[in-house]
Amino acid sequence: MSNIVAKAEAFKALHGRGTAFFLPNPWDVGSAKMVAALGAEALATTSAGYSFSRGKGLAIGDVMRDEVLAHAAEIIAATSLPVSADLENGYGDSPEEVAKTVAMAAEIGLAGCTIEDTTSDPDNPLYEQDFAIERIAAAVEVVQGLDRPFMLTARAENYLHGRPDLDDTLARLQGYERVGADVLYAPGLPDLDTIRHVCSQVSKPVNVVAGIGLPGVTLEELQEAGVTRVSAGSALSRVAYGALVDSMADIMKSGSFESFKPAASFGKLAKLNLIGGA
Repeated sequence: MSNIVAKAEAFKALHGRGTAFFLPNPWDVGSAKMVAALGAEALATTSAGYSFSRGKGLAIGDVMRDEVLAHAAEIIAATSLPVSADLENGYGDSPEEVAKTVAMAAEIGLAGCTIEDTTSDPDNPLYEQDFAIERIAAAVEVVQGLDRPFMLTARAENYLHGRPDLDDTLARLQGYERVGADVLYAPGLPDLDTIRHVCSQVSKPVNVVAGIGLPGVTLEELQEAGVTRVSAGSALSRVAYGALVDSMADIMKSGSFESFKPAASFGKLAKLNLIGGA
């Protein structure tokens, strides 16, 4: 069994073992090696975290498909863990472009990816429901033609774009499930009760992003609600950059370097990079 197939099988198995798992989202090679060394079972890229690291914005289209896939390839090579990629809306409106993106993702050795139903139009941020489902169906057709598992995650983005319509969110997720998506994901669901309801209305694994609207909720509580996978999204990168911002602001205001005290030692970081390598 090739390494790519073994990673793909391992990633699929995580979704079927009956206990929820945490999927961290490193934003560069160093952070990938570190989270691997600290116990991650799989990795996922973060489009927002990568954009922060490149000094780019956050809107769809700020980072192009080829650059995103090159970044994903670096994360794949950094460790021995399976990797899923955040591929935003598939870098094109048409089902054909989404299918092309997923085919390219599989070609570089990814074990899965996520596809959103967001447009690049702020006045009309979501694709019409039937068309959104058609886009996922095109991606599924590519996945079904592969010689290995590839965990395709379909995202319903209502709650992140000012449209907290649970009925429409569920209809989208159920449509994605119907055409063959492997994992379902509606970031921004407001509470555990809503998450529990969503999980009860679908049969495929559900991903929830930690931290968005869910302060204090634990992995155990999410598992009890029916969640299979809990991803970090951009949160780990924002923790790191938040520390940088606060430290720099304090230095400029007070001249004190007290904020350096929590910094990891050279030795600790070097060890994590070595342990977490491929």
